[in-house]
Amino acid sequence: MRFGRIDYLNLLPFHVFMKRYVRTSRVQAALRRGAGVPSDINRAFRTRRVDAAFISSIEARRCRGARLGIVARGEVQSVLLIPGETMRPDAASATSNVLAEVLGLRGEVLIGDRALAAYLEGVEAIDLALAWREREAMPFVFAVLCAHTRTKRLRRLERAFMRSPKRIPYYLLQEASRKSGIPAAAIVRYLQGIDYVLDHRERRGLRRFYALADRLPT
Repeated sequence: MRFGRIDYLNLLPFHVFMKRYVRTSRVQAALRRGAGVPSDINRAFRTRRVDAAFISSIEARRCRGARLGIVARGEVQSVLLIPGETMRPDAASATSNVLAEVLGLRGEVLIGDRALAAYLEGVEAIDLALAWREREAMPFVFAVLCAHTRTKRLRRLERAFMRSPKRIPYYLLQEASRKSGIPAAAIVRYLQGIDYVLDHRERRGLRRFYALADRLPT
């Protein structure tokens, strides 16, 4: 299975899990080669260059039976909007740009490790996941694990990840810190605000987001 990889800290627990779960060096190498920002992975999935990936939720409506996603129940720290007069979407994003519009906010959208760095620097910005929570009283789903074919292998992987502890080995945490420029302690705090299981409330939040997105002018 060709798996697309969003190379952001919000999926670090999943990447650590895959490092243990996938035994062959060939598949591990393929995961590293397939890394990219969400918009890149969305395109790779649409064109079937990958078989499965965490897809931006705005593009995941046809993803049936998904059990995993990237979920924020409050402040997420890595999806921000710096208020301004005009809308400046983040080219790496899909869902977060739409979320800003759904919330009626204008300004520059920042996502991923770049946004987390800005948050830690104290940049004055609106946390879009928190703004959603305050308005809708529901968690926000930023991405959904989608596959062109839901095989038994994928279902086993999902179950294994849901059961696995989300601890990050020290050496991998230090490696992620060096790569991202984010202090290791800040990464640990950040990941405490992210969940990965799609349950009833998460699905309700997703349906609400879709309904509001459909009302936006085209």
